[in-house]
Amino acid sequence: MLVQPLPYFGEMIEAELAGVDTMIIAGAKPPVSFFAYPEKASWLTPDGCEIIYAAHQHESSTLALEALADLVGASDAPKTLTPLQTELPSSDDALDQFAAGKIMAHLLPEGAIISDEANTNGIGPALATSTAAPHDWLSLMGGSIGQGLPLAVGAAVACPDRKTICLHGDGGAMYTLQSLWTMAREDLDVTTIIFSNKSYAILQIEFDRVGVGAPGPKALSQLDLSNPGLDWVKLSEGMGVQAARVTTVSEFQNEFADAMKATGPRLIEVVV
Repeated sequence: MLVQPLPYFGEMIEAELAGVDTMIIAGAKPPVSFFAYPEKASWLTPDGCEIIYAAHQHESSTLALEALADLVGASDAPKTLTPLQTELPSSDDALDQFAAGKIMAHLLPEGAIISDEANTNGIGPALATSTAAPHDWLSLMGGSIGQGLPLAVGAAVACPDRKTICLHGDGGAMYTLQSLWTMAREDLDVTTIIFSNKSYAILQIEFDRVGVGAPGPKALSQLDLSNPGLDWVKLSEGMGVQAARVTTVSEFQNEFADAMKATGPRLIEVVV
């Protein structure tokens, strides 16, 4: 059975948790909505559901879950990994989040750490890598923007012997661009993938969800990143990080494969 994260939007979480009568939590808190959406729930645990804390955030989730497995006899169950379930995309396929995710799944080294703030381009990599080599996935928390790059820095500092991969939207990455300089200064083994769609696409979705109606041209212009356009190769190289821009499946596969074999900071701008 594959372990899947909860969906992004609150109403989808409500639907998935419907009928759950017991929730065991280790190192986390019960799920809540990112924002106060009109006429949508903030507390997403079903009414009457019992919440059991196996471990709080300051305690060891690993030890708690191992003890729980021993208690229910699950520790003696056979342990098998689900085989990789994605095929490499054809070189003729369009380069998008799904093609990029499939390539990542095939080339991801065991023990890698993924810092994910790809937002609207994060579904493809998440789906494809669910059966990739065992790795840690650090998700965006609380609806913040700009977490991905500094989170990748922290992961690489804490675990210098493991490959760190940062998935990021171009809009969110502009919030914490200086993290690239830190990666270069400390020679951190981080490969940053910027999905460049030239907009704050996730905020365009939030416009609709908060019920403000159709935003006008002035409001929409605040979410546009094409005037002037961002050159992520120059931005990255200016911070001391080697970079490349890719527009095809073959280009991305070559650049990502090379980054996985090398060490040190690298940035790949994926034009989507």
